[in-house]
Amino acid sequence: MLYFNIRIKLKSDFSKILVCCDGSKYSENAIRKACTMAKKYYSELTLIHVVDRTRKSDVFAGSEYTQILRKYAKSTLEKAKKITNEEGFEPKIVTKEGNVANEIIKFSKEAKTDLIIVGSKGLGAVLQFFLGSVSSKIANHALCSVLIVK
Repeated sequence: MLYFNIRIKLKSDFSKILVCCDGSKYSENAIRKACTMAKKYYSELTLIHVVDRTRKSDVFAGSEYTQILRKYAKSTLEKAKKITNEEGFEPKIVTKEGNVANEIIKFSKEAKTDLIIVGSKGLGAVLQFFLGSVSSKIANHALCSVLIVK
């Protein structure tokens, strides 16, 4: 008897996955986990990077620093996109400016994201001391499920 393995694309609980990218090793782990889950659930991927433009970050730096952060955002998202492309995905790319956690939460609501995947630790230990953990804020305030990856 012959058996066929047929996969039917169904609407899953995680049809839209938002992946937070900051260039850290934890962020890269989150990207790889998102690809694994997107394959399983036939999800579309969106990669997001937020340039921190809070008052506290502006105190520690200036407009020149913001320009450097914008270039870093572009580079980070290009690297993240390369990883997803190697896994067979063509993700949407989003760059925002503002408070990192707030912008991610706001975008996830607007895009009707089903799952946010974020690394457990990111870059910017000094700012995190003053601003708090981004992953913690996202987990506590997002309307959708949140997966924090180590």
